[in-house]
Amino acid sequence: MAKTHGTKKDGTPITDATIEALADEAEAGYDVAELRQRQVGRPSIGAAPASVESVRLDPELKRDLLLRAAAEGASVSDVIRRALREYVQAS
Repeated sequence: MAKTHGTKKDGTPITDATIEALADEAEAGYDVAELRQRQVGRPSIGAAPASVESVRLDPELKRDLLLRAAAEGASVSDVIRRALREYVQAS
């Protein structure tokens, strides 16, 4: 059995052959223009960089938030942003 050095994001084992193939690819060089086109980091959610705000939630509110997000198939952050946006626009 081949020795593994961990796994890739998709769960594929990293073997000596994998490392050798990656090293060969790196030695051959990369297309710089293609690398610059790749998106890195989180996708933007507005016209400018977003800020991160912290808020404390009591256990019941946290539970309700998690249940609501799961029911909608949305992230907790999406539910919070939508609720806050509706609240602010209503005032």
